[in-house]
Amino acid sequence: MTRFALGTFDAGDGPFPGIVIDENIHDITAFTDYASTDEVLQDWPRAFDRLAAEADAPSTPPTAASAVRTLPPVARAGQIYGAGANYREHVIQMSVAHKLGTEGLSEAALAEEAARDIDERKANGEPYVWTGVPSAISGAYDDVVLPAAWDDHDWELELGVVIGTRAHHVSVDDALDHVAGYTICNDLTTRSLVPRKDIAMMGTDWMRAKNFPTFYPTGPWLVPAQFVDNPLDLGIRLSLNGKLMQDSNTGDMVFGPAELISYISRFVALEPGDMVITGSPPGNGSHWGRFLRPGDVMECEIDGLGTQRTECVRGD
Repeated sequence: MTRFALGTFDAGDGPFPGIVIDENIHDITAFTDYASTDEVLQDWPRAFDRLAAEADAPSTPPTAASAVRTLPPVARAGQIYGAGANYREHVIQMSVAHKLGTEGLSEAALAEEAARDIDERKANGEPYVWTGVPSAISGAYDDVVLPAAWDDHDWELELGVVIGTRAHHVSVDDALDHVAGYTICNDLTTRSLVPRKDIAMMGTDWMRAKNFPTFYPTGPWLVPAQFVDNPLDLGIRLSLNGKLMQDSNTGDMVFGPAELISYISRFVALEPGDMVITGSPPGNGSHWGRFLRPGDVMECEIDGLGTQRTECVRGD
């Protein structure tokens, strides 16, 4: 089977769905009746077989990916479900950076306490999941707009898992059967907006901290699950202005994609086009004491899923 990816593109006449083969785009509307990637996902996995057949013997002329604009891979994206505190080393770093733990402990003791807590949660606990809004999704090469009222916007590179068939009350063993494919998502966070000091009993406010427009650069495309041998063995890297800031492996997740999908599906019916973002590895700005500024360039890469390049610009 010929490896391909799925995406949404614009050659100047409006968005169209395409399959990507060796950096070339083949317009899906030319050989199917699917008008968008949303329609493709609504008919997954039957649609996968049709796309795979085209990839094996293309009937449409190729267009170089460099000749079109790459949009977020899923047109009319569904809901976003995000896993918080889901990389072991990230949790330890954030606990030290934000002094989350027993008051008065040294950094080394905070790290040890966080490690014990996360190992206990992995053994006996459950994932922590929040929701995001699809209006905040942007493309893999689009500018990231930093709201000017705050100066602590942080990066969080994540593996995105896109749902292909409805999942409700699914087991861990069956969960990955509902996955269409995998993509890259950089889940940006304005750190000072996370806590609610005015109503501390309510804890964190992820709605206002994570959902500004362009705060989920996604793509460049969706790689079908059939071409990802093990989603828990992928290198994941983010560079800021050419300097490597995050460099890890998805195997450091506390709860993997199957466990996350199963957990979410206990409470929510996951639908085709929904995306589960699976947490971020160590190396966020909070750890480095360096947040995003206008002019910064982020380059994000996950093995086998492509590369993002986004520039930060000043917003209102």
